[in-house]
Amino acid sequence: MDGDAIAGSGRAGLSIVVLGDPSSWHAGRLLASIASRGHRGAVVRWPELAAEIRADGGGGPAVGSAPSAAERFFPAAIDEADAVIVRSMPGGGLEEVIFRMDLLGRLAARGTPVLNGPRALEVAIDKYLSLSRLAAAGLPVPRTAVAQNPAAILAAWGSLSGNCVAKPLFGSQGRGLIRVMDRQAVDRLVATAQDRGAEATVTYLQEFVPHDGWDVRVLVVGERTFSIRRHAPAGEWRTNISLGGRGEAFEPPAAWVALAVEAARVVGAEIAGVDLLPASDGRLLVLEVNAVPGWRGLESATGRNIADAVICHLESRTVSRQSGRDDR
Repeated sequence: MDGDAIAGSGRAGLSIVVLGDPSSWHAGRLLASIASRGHRGAVVRWPELAAEIRADGGGGPAVGSAPSAAERFFPAAIDEADAVIVRSMPGGGLEEVIFRMDLLGRLAARGTPVLNGPRALEVAIDKYLSLSRLAAAGLPVPRTAVAQNPAAILAAWGSLSGNCVAKPLFGSQGRGLIRVMDRQAVDRLVATAQDRGAEATVTYLQEFVPHDGWDVRVLVVGERTFSIRRHAPAGEWRTNISLGGRGEAFEPPAAWVALAVEAARVVGAEIAGVDLLPASDGRLLVLEVNAVPGWRGLESATGRNIADAVICHLESRTVSRQSGRDDR
């Protein structure tokens, strides 16, 4: 059933916060869907998040790890939210990122659905951690090496037959990907590592997988899936639509969809963009699982209302906290 067909069928009266940039296309689409389904929506930026912890003055000690009534979150929209949709990754330094993820974790511990939850975000954004989990679960992934010093980087490049892709450990939309095809290219990587110093030399290398110029993005939204085929521009090996790739509606084989759904489950993401690459040698590989996936190209290619599907899934996950607020 399409997102358009389910519009208006959900529970009314939920307060839903979109965490991200108020001016973004995705935030706008989500807010429109939230309103059309009879809910209240607001957008909160990451730097606005704050918390207050006070001694519990009358409710007794908190049970287990759940927050007590004396723990409050700000702005008020976050504290009063029935659900939170994470629509961008938290920027800032280490302290900011840790606090922001911790706050999401405390919200989830209180019973507020957070899509996706902080652990899924942490796993998905870290290419080493997510790929290692996928491989441990028996899913097919490209050969990958991670090194931290010049000698190890050179050895890793050699182990990948001298033809690989250097990727940022944290990143998306194809930004920062570099083909490493010869000794000059790997020497530049080593020089960059040396310039950064011993504390910032992590280099993520992955085998270059020959393909026919296209891959598949499967968007998993709860129990539903949406798919497109992405074609690389002429002379380009990257298929990302943000880099000029062309998307078209595509119905992948059931086994491909099952693989994408399993990849999202392994990462722990309820909403995930899973990139599948049919290699020229016959392999089907999971390249990446994105826990804050974009769907603008998918909507354009398929005409499906993805924002509606997201809110519909959220409705199925949300338990109203209205009565709890009335008691405050």
